[in-house]
Amino acid sequence: MTRVTVPFHRLLIVALWLCVSATSAWAQQADIARADALMKQGNAAAAFAILDPLEDKMAGDVNFDYLFGISALDSGKADRATIAFERVLAVNPNNAGARLDMARAYFQLGDLERAKNEFETVRGQNPPPAVAQVVTTYLDTIEKAQAAKRRQLRFYVEGTVGRDSNVNNSTSQSQIGIPALNNVVFTLNPSNVKLRDSFSSAAGGVDFLEQVRPNIAIFAGGDARKRVNFTQDTFDNSSLDGRVGVLLGAASNQLRLGTTGGRYTLDNTTNRKTSGVNGEWKYQLNPANQVNLFSQYTRTRFLDAATRVNSFNQSTSGVGWLRIFGDGKAAIFGTYFMGNERDPEGRADGAKNFDGVRIGGQYSLMQNIDLFAVASAQAGKYERQNAAFLTKRGDDQSDLVLGGTWRFARDWSLRPQLVHSRNTSNIPIYAFKRTEVSFTVRRDFN
Repeated sequence: MTRVTVPFHRLLIVALWLCVSATSAWAQQADIARADALMKQGNAAAAFAILDPLEDKMAGDVNFDYLFGISALDSGKADRATIAFERVLAVNPNNAGARLDMARAYFQLGDLERAKNEFETVRGQNPPPAVAQVVTTYLDTIEKAQAAKRRQLRFYVEGTVGRDSNVNNSTSQSQIGIPALNNVVFTLNPSNVKLRDSFSSAAGGVDFLEQVRPNIAIFAGGDARKRVNFTQDTFDNSSLDGRVGVLLGAASNQLRLGTTGGRYTLDNTTNRKTSGVNGEWKYQLNPANQVNLFSQYTRTRFLDAATRVNSFNQSTSGVGWLRIFGDGKAAIFGTYFMGNERDPEGRADGAKNFDGVRIGGQYSLMQNIDLFAVASAQAGKYERQNAAFLTKRGDDQSDLVLGGTWRFARDWSLRPQLVHSRNTSNIPIYAFKRTEVSFTVRRDFN
């Protein structure tokens, strides 16, 4: 028989390793026992603090995973709890306690559909009466929450005061030369020259949504607005707009189809009517990024005999992108759009082709204060030569919106806002600048 001799120093290393391992295992078990005692005392946060550093080493041990899961759940870390309970259920799918706590974790996370499935699985396992009562209470709560989501009715009312540097969107030039008449200078009617004024306005609206099936919802809504200028009452206006349509698909991949209609009143006389159809597809690439495609067609008809010639049919299509930062604390977006306006009544400048971009962002300065900014630019080219100015009209318009929202009380907000617009045109009567500063108080009813 051959005798194997093991060097003493190697035996010593093995012995030391066994001692260290035994000591480490004893320490881990001691920590688990302490955490279990803390859970029985109702101190889940302290228990979680002890168990959290052990997860990498102890994950897979059913007893550890279950204790770690309930400590995470009861200390407000439902996302960590679901991972631990998944490990438990992977080993023992019939563990009713882990199944019940998994359902509670999904409920805390707001994933009501998964929570409902887990609670129904527990109920199907014929639990004790006390557990069955808890399950029933949760399921009733989920049903009420889902019913509330299936049918939503929201209202708002708001009031605004402000100052407008150009209430009539008109040129600042009072005299214009007409090329078709050898540049004879004409003096414009004062109502067609830039007018400034202070104003007040009131608005209200309603939105209704009914989830008729998991991936199908119908919606309807409307808005009414009235604006009164302090002195330039010729330009007082009001509008009434409505919409109805259908939503197809989940929120992460949704198609919205709808119809719209509206009426605009100027100086207490109906000025124009609109009607149209629209569609938009939104797709969530991941929690931080969303893209969308949209298209709409709108008919605008001026009703007065003198302005009926300006009626048009507008088609617009575009693509957009939304990026969210910092768990929703900030967001930026960008949109490119293009389209055309057909002129069924033969307006002076003819049909129009246009395209433009819009970019903006929002930042939550505080929990109840948001800041926002939007900038846009649009270029439009008309197809018919203007008979008076002997050229085809071309316009370039830019807009800048700066503001904020202060939610100073539940369902109440204050929105200060500045809007600056500039339209440059090769036909001077269409060139203008406009700046509006306003303060809006809003009340929402949800």
